[in-house]
Amino acid sequence: MKIISWNVNGIRAAVKKEFFNEFKELDADIFCIQETKAQDDQVAEALSPIDGYSLHTNHAVKKGYSGVSTLSRQPVISNSVNLGIEEHDQEGRVVTTEYDDFILVNVYVPNSGSGLKRLDYRAEWDAVFAKYLSDLRKKKPIIVTGDFNVAHEAIDLARPKSNYNKTSGYTQTEIDGMDGLLAVGLKDSFRELNPDKVQYTFWSVRFGARAKNVGWRLDYFLVDERLMDRIEDSFILDQIMGSDHCPIGLILK
Repeated sequence: MKIISWNVNGIRAAVKKEFFNEFKELDADIFCIQETKAQDDQVAEALSPIDGYSLHTNHAVKKGYSGVSTLSRQPVISNSVNLGIEEHDQEGRVVTTEYDDFILVNVYVPNSGSGLKRLDYRAEWDAVFAKYLSDLRKKKPIIVTGDFNVAHEAIDLARPKSNYNKTSGYTQTEIDGMDGLLAVGLKDSFRELNPDKVQYTFWSVRFGARAKNVGWRLDYFLVDERLMDRIEDSFILDQIMGSDHCPIGLILK
């Protein structure tokens, strides 16, 4: 089974580029999208050329902001959206789909913002999300994928020293938040398979960052430790353009 995850930075913009060609070529069983920046009906319209997949969407109350969608060629037993807490459910950040032997959570974790103005909110969100995942694991093993808006370790960004505790995505608060997610019984699949590999999933649109590969690894497949023996590959598709993020993939036996 192949699962792909991609922050597309606006689905309506993405489909005007090479999205459909990439989608077809990647041939995923499940395709998770973050930052759709569109309401559910707009996402459905944008993705209407795709056949053979069920579509599960979640949008923000604020238009043109956030949003996640999961396309599934695999039969979905059940699906749900959000975390069940009003304050956090305004932003359309979670879609959960259940399959025969695991539950998949597609997430777009809040960014701490310029000047770290949302850092306190982000810390609160991480704690709530960790509890949500912990409760979900009691039912079935889980896989959590998406844009986590944090570089977990120094190897996960090009310039760790100059960004530490100064830049959104690499503060100790956010690192601790990721530690809390892993502590519920999850493994960072890419890092488990590639302990020393330097590869990024996000590049700022400024200063020619992508051409220079001054990047960050912000997108992850966190896999339940009970499923780790089923992982065949966990990879980053950094040659694929079309967004400030690139897709990532997971292959399960």
